[in-house]
Amino acid sequence: MNIQRSTLNFQRSTTPGKEHRQPANGNRLPSSVFRQLSKSKQRTIVIFMILIAALVLVSIGSLQVGTVSFSFARILRMFFDSLFGKTDSSIDATIVFRLRLPRIILGIVVGGGLAVSGVLFQGLFRNPLVEPYTLGVSGGAALGVSLGFLLGGAFPQALLPLFGFAGAWLAVSFAYTIARRRRFLKIPYLLLVGVMISFICSALIMLLLSVVNLSTFRAVIYWTMGSLAGCDITLIRFAVPVILLGTAASLGLAWTLNALALGEEGAHHLGIRLERDKKWIFFLGALLAGTAVSVAGIIGFVGLIVPHTVRLLFGNDHRSLIPASFLAGGIFLVLCDTLARTVLAPMELPVGVVTGILGGGIFIYLLSRKSSG
Repeated sequence: MNIQRSTLNFQRSTTPGKEHRQPANGNRLPSSVFRQLSKSKQRTIVIFMILIAALVLVSIGSLQVGTVSFSFARILRMFFDSLFGKTDSSIDATIVFRLRLPRIILGIVVGGGLAVSGVLFQGLFRNPLVEPYTLGVSGGAALGVSLGFLLGGAFPQALLPLFGFAGAWLAVSFAYTIARRRRFLKIPYLLLVGVMISFICSALIMLLLSVVNLSTFRAVIYWTMGSLAGCDITLIRFAVPVILLGTAASLGLAWTLNALALGEEGAHHLGIRLERDKKWIFFLGALLAGTAVSVAGIIGFVGLIVPHTVRLLFGNDHRSLIPASFLAGGIFLVLCDTLARTVLAPMELPVGVVTGILGGGIFIYLLSRKSSG
């Protein structure tokens, strides 16, 4: 009888549910840890909701302001009329749906793509100063578009983004081939080769500009400053699916980017297929940046400033950092584009000028705050 009771007590003490509910004192986690995790998740959700709301508000504000301003009620009425099939051929509808709305859509995806590209490159190189343009992406795209302008009579203007996209990919592929030795991707070599390619492309662009006519010269210079003006449905159909799919694929590499923060040896110990994933991170970053540059020109600081700012809110967890950077990049670029076309209206500034001024100021502020803290 005593043997049966002791056996029953032993079975009760080793029941999984009981053991989990009443662990030994040395293995018990304090309840405050669970409360902290819950608060962290709640904070993440709240920040994402704020970013989404900010993106919606900035987009609505961009629709409203300009040389011709509209009230929110007027904007809402035009959208409802369009939703229920009522055709509105007025000048107001043309301004909203054919001029401003395409710019906003393109600004969201271009800003988001540049920001996510910056996150990928900074995580891959473990260097917070790396951005898409450091690696020759913008230089290759600018050289491709310059060649497109030079051959302007032979090809339609609609093919200029393809010239830029091809130039970016050629530059990136060349950098990858040089930096990849004995089947291993040498990250420091890749950074150095990218910088050198940027210098070479800049020199070739200056060479081309020295032999073109004045109108082509102005077109190339304006394009290199970055602009969302002249956006049409063709550019949107090209950029939106590529950048959205590239961003979604980047989320699948978030764990690898988190592991790379421990160094390559630490990532190897965690079972990461590092060489394969480094290649994918590099080419996805190049795809996002190359697509953005090919449709909007060279827009600086988005891939540098936005990841830094978002890290202050989310830390270094790339599972949250990537989607949050996409939203924040869209907010930043739509806001800058709105300022570019309204500050000196009816004259319009290149959006790259505004991102450079705002981005540089924000970056200096973050550096001074970090050094003083």
